[in-house]
Amino acid sequence: MFDTIRIDTDARGVATLTLARPDKHNALNAAMIADLTEAATRLGADASVRAVVLAAEGKSFCAGGDLAWMQAQMQADRAARAREAGKLAAMLGALNSLPKPLIGRVQGPAYGGGVGMMAVCDVVIGAEGARFGFTETRLGLIPATIGPYVVAKMGASMARRVFLSARVFDAAEAVTLGLLARVVPSDALDAAVAAEVAPYLDCAPQAVARAKALVHHLGTPITAAQIEHSITELVTCWEGDEAREGIAAFFARRKPDWAH
Repeated sequence: MFDTIRIDTDARGVATLTLARPDKHNALNAAMIADLTEAATRLGADASVRAVVLAAEGKSFCAGGDLAWMQAQMQADRAARAREAGKLAAMLGALNSLPKPLIGRVQGPAYGGGVGMMAVCDVVIGAEGARFGFTETRLGLIPATIGPYVVAKMGASMARRVFLSARVFDAAEAVTLGLLARVVPSDALDAAVAAEVAPYLDCAPQAVARAKALVHHLGTPITAAQIEHSITELVTCWEGDEAREGIAAFFARRKPDWAH
């Protein structure tokens, strides 16, 4: 049914939504973005689903944008770039507004869009040794499309610590930043996620959905204007000299001209 993800639902109604491109470190491409958007829609509409676990195959949770997808963006025109950014924003929005508890199971590194997916989860449990980063500014880009969701999750003060510098940080700092609820040894990750899921199964499903919607209403709003602004900012970066140099340097495995 899906090419880039897998959905498995157990008898209790706990659905595991798994990123399934381990050979590509589960990097986001157009197909995965479309699959995740469709999966969020289906899971949200399925009354038998009580909770969703967002997981990933392989060593990495999600490496961010797929390299081939990035190359295609370099060749695209402004309108095409905006459409692709809009699809990513819609996918994150679909997961963010999913009317079920969404629990992240992060077994390995996450960068860029991978951290964006962590930000739209209600709770994220991470494995010791996992590392994270908003690495876009090294490429002459910015973490724009994921920005509204990340800043809503972390708050502006915490975001300023890691949003600008492309600095890679560990799981303990991810807890401080609010991206992870807690960190456990790798061999305890499944048990920790199961323990996080269990309380929801004793709650009234519609009440859980309404409680989640209320949090979104009372918390930091993510508006259509913010999303549109983030897309415009990203497209503007794609058109700049820094992005051309940064991405060319990345694929040539050399430092860009601003790096020391």
